Amino acid sequence: MSLPSSIRTPQRRALDHVASLASGPRADPALRVTLNFHPDRPVRGVPILESMARTGSYCSQFVTGTSNGGLTAYPGGDRWRWESRIFAGAYDTALAHERPVYGALNFRRQPAGGAPRFGSAHFRLGVETLERTTFCYPDSFLEPVDFGVVSRMGLVGLALAGRQDALDDYIEAQVHGPVRPDCHVEALVLDPCYRDTAVEAAARRLGCPVEWHPGFRLTVGELRRHPGYRGQEYVDLGTAIAVDGVLDPRVIGAAARTGRFDAQAVKKVWHYVARFGRVWCA
Repeated sequence: MSLPSSIRTPQRRALDHVASLASGPRADPALRVTLNFHPDRPVRGVPILESMARTGSYCSQFVTGTSNGGLTAYPGGDRWRWESRIFAGAYDTALAHERPVYGALNFRRQPAGGAPRFGSAHFRLGVETLERTTFCYPDSFLEPVDFGVVSRMGLVGLALAGRQDALDDYIEAQVHGPVRPDCHVEALVLDPCYRDTAVEAAARRLGCPVEWHPGFRLTVGELRRHPGYRGQEYVDLGTAIAVDGVLDPRVIGAAARTGRFDAQAVKKVWHYVARFGRVWCA
């Protein structure tokens, strides 16, 4: 889907505004936007991949009411306010389904996507979506002043020169217009812990190729070496929910779905796995 400049939709207005703020060279056409998420979480009681198969779309938290970051997508909430500032009010009166979805430019070409802090799986979007994507650095919740579009992407240089923690080392992407797995996605890339599970079965029904990255796997022994990263309480929680002394995305997803643990606490345990459990860095 393209967004003709002659049609002044909220998406077109947002793109044009950010383009007016952007500078730098054109992005490398080999780079891709990725949408990281947890593939085993429910949306209103329905597993997220099954929900996508039914609707045919990947939706923003304004539609789903769920997020792997903060839950502030409502009028006057932080997400609403950030979008109003970044896009000069283009979406202030827009319907929920008209708003952008969030991902990252995978400028470091990481196998698990551009922003694994938000989930072990990712959709790798097709090259055509770059033309309807805006970017900022750092994350929009930090009130950034540096922006980009595919034709003016000085953000890559900024990010490469930065000294961010591995989980914060991403260029945020906002994709304007629909994202349909069957026509806008090159592949859904999953952690190998989901092979031969209901997650893989649901993924096969989305209409896009399914691929596998090397995986996340963190032993309790390694977890205990980093109490200062997110806090001892999350090391203790990770130790409690580990299976046979190991944490991986499937183990954390199972713990999250029990409802026994605070969702934000489980998210912090995932941060440990995403940061210290990258198999390809071992």
